[in-house]
Amino acid sequence: MSAITIVAILKARKGNERLLRDELLKVAAPSRAEAGCLDYVLHESAEHPEQFVFYETWQDQAALDAHIASSHYRAYRQAAEAWLDTREVYRLNIIANA
Repeated sequence: MSAITIVAILKARKGNERLLRDELLKVAAPSRAEAGCLDYVLHESAEHPEQFVFYETWQDQAALDAHIASSHYRAYRQAAEAWLDTREVYRLNIIANA
């Protein structure tokens, strides 16, 4: 079974950029520490301060499921809803790797 890559693009509601950023930072470290987490990187847009991007790689579906069920992930999702304008999530398959 191959690893699962997730790219999540989040946009904060106007005036809520800092609140969303702080919440995203809180979920990053415990997510990286999870069993089966191969990569978990949070980015912010250089041009658009309201946009954030997660790049995540999970060992397998069980690791991703455990992440989604974790208390820190659930707390982030609940808190962030008030500050989010949009969320796009892409599940990706690697087709070439250097």
